[in-house]
Amino acid sequence: MLTLKNYAIDRWTEGSGGGADIASAVTGAAIARSGSGGLDFGAMVRHARDIGGRNLRRITFHERAAIVKALGTAIMDRKEELYALNFHTGATRKDGWIDIEGGAGTLFSMASKARRELPDDVLFVDGPVEPISKEGTFLAQHVYTSLKGVAVHINAFNFPVWGMLEKLAVSLIAGVPAIVKPATATAYLAEAAFRILIETGKVPAGALQLIIGATGDLFDHLTGQDVVSFTGSAATASKLKCHPVIVRESVRFIAEQDSLNAAMLGPDANPDSPEFQLFAKEVAREMTVKAGQKCTAIRRALVPAALLDVVERAIIDQLRKTTIGDPALENVRMGALVSLSQREDVRAKVGALKAEARVVFGASDDLAVIGADAAKGAFVAPMLLRCDEPTAAKAVHEIEAFGPVATLMPYRSLDEAVLLLNRGGGSLVMSLFTHDPEVARDVMLGAASAHGRVIVIDRDCAKEQTGHGSPLPVLVHGGPGRAGGGEEMGGMRGVRHYMQRTAVQGSPAVLKAVTGAHVKGSAVSSGPPHPFRYRFGELEIGKSIETAARKITLDDIEHFAHFTGDTFYAHMDEAAAKANPFFPGRVAHGYLILSFAAGLFVDPAPGPVLANYGLDELRFLTPVSPGDEIRVRLTAKSKKKRNEEYGEVRWDVLVVNQKNETVATYELLTMNAI
Repeated sequence: MLTLKNYAIDRWTEGSGGGADIASAVTGAAIARSGSGGLDFGAMVRHARDIGGRNLRRITFHERAAIVKALGTAIMDRKEELYALNFHTGATRKDGWIDIEGGAGTLFSMASKARRELPDDVLFVDGPVEPISKEGTFLAQHVYTSLKGVAVHINAFNFPVWGMLEKLAVSLIAGVPAIVKPATATAYLAEAAFRILIETGKVPAGALQLIIGATGDLFDHLTGQDVVSFTGSAATASKLKCHPVIVRESVRFIAEQDSLNAAMLGPDANPDSPEFQLFAKEVAREMTVKAGQKCTAIRRALVPAALLDVVERAIIDQLRKTTIGDPALENVRMGALVSLSQREDVRAKVGALKAEARVVFGASDDLAVIGADAAKGAFVAPMLLRCDEPTAAKAVHEIEAFGPVATLMPYRSLDEAVLLLNRGGGSLVMSLFTHDPEVARDVMLGAASAHGRVIVIDRDCAKEQTGHGSPLPVLVHGGPGRAGGGEEMGGMRGVRHYMQRTAVQGSPAVLKAVTGAHVKGSAVSSGPPHPFRYRFGELEIGKSIETAARKITLDDIEHFAHFTGDTFYAHMDEAAAKANPFFPGRVAHGYLILSFAAGLFVDPAPGPVLANYGLDELRFLTPVSPGDEIRVRLTAKSKKKRNEEYGEVRWDVLVVNQKNETVATYELLTMNAI
């Protein structure tokens, strides 16, 4: 028997006043005890805000990302400890891989994206500078800064590790401390993973806390600077969202809840097509992975009416291959539900579904348990139901049996299929199996608004596709309506949920000071040495050089045309060029202008500049005719450290002619030695 502990105010604390026993899903025996009695939830919130938030906000996004990466490494280093407990949840090792190593992978992915996409700073800009005044002395810039509150993470039982880590990845990078509340049924696995995080020694004081048990008056201490991120049932989410403090303080509430996800076999499929086989296998796989206890699992399978019988047989053939029993055994493909109460809930939901559908596979005689006592463990057979009249049905589009259960149903037209897809009232994901791109577009336009993610699977992507039910760190995980209306992960989109977007208005100098980036109109520093002579750490934002002028001749244009092979008429045919509404006659190539501009500002000797990394935001604004002169102003705009050897420098490049008209603008990227 494990006695689970809370982690409050940077100390492991056993709950007082007894607690709840947690049973193994496989044996039914009590294996752990949880409880949060005696915790001072107000003190925990204050500790998170005053200590944890301050510690996180004083380090940069890159430093926070390094912590997140270290946490992922620790989980991988000690994963076998977690796998040993994983079997008690009813999950096989393959199921546990999704939870444990998938959770670590999410930390790695988010840490990497943060290093690539966020500055080595504590705020980041959102979009371009907005010009407000005519002379450019008053501008605006949207910026994101960390909320000065706490993130309350309420997690579900089905993914006690991944569910915790995918939330922590974004909140820690955002600079917001978290109080984690795992579901009691699998709290022993969440607590073990949480211990690994704390024992790294990488977590700043106050940044992470853990509640094993009831949350008491925790919500009473929240404010508008806090965020609640919830995964679980729609009923619980509704209750929490209506908490008086959540409503009064406008506390941000991110919900990922019930979802009647659908898979659709396209009208172009037939029993011999690859998409048909892919569909049957995916429906069966999604029913049995984690014993169907996935928020993204397929609950409704839509097929062309003419294929209903043959698809039913194909899915049943796949389900018959499923061995059920002790998940620790290598020959077992599906373990148990998380608890006996969950088993009873699934049975009750299936009973309600039977009012509109009939069970075609999954009767009691289809349950043969290997290596365990079926009476003591929470074992069920995968259950496939069939609803022949889904347009007239109601329960199959409203009741989710959170287990290895799916309902097969026909559609008679593409419009009817889209209608049925959307009858779920909002889902996390829908999948479409078709080899017809036009079908994919029509279904997407009809159904995308009701689903958080749409995956189209066909023979071309079959080997590399990630599957219907796999949320990815770089993609949003959430859905509208019944699915909760929230979003998690999604790369930096998830980070923004824990930050405040603010419009800052002021002079160019003020915006430069706030954002740490050069803003046109702010002061620049010119004069020797050349900006390319500075190492990354030495280069100051605003360091600038204005070049001498260079005249562009007709010979230059013709030589460039013949040398490159770009003999477009605007450069070579005077009459044709004049007939073009954009040009006064023959003009220089845009890429000739870029090449000559580089020749004007480049310092050729070896030095800190290691490589030209690329161009962003390139625009050609005024044509250059033979005889025109161009000159360049190059200004260091911003910097982003990449590693210990080099960093990325973003340069503002302005090319003007002899009339001081803007010829071209762009941002040059270089890699500079640290």
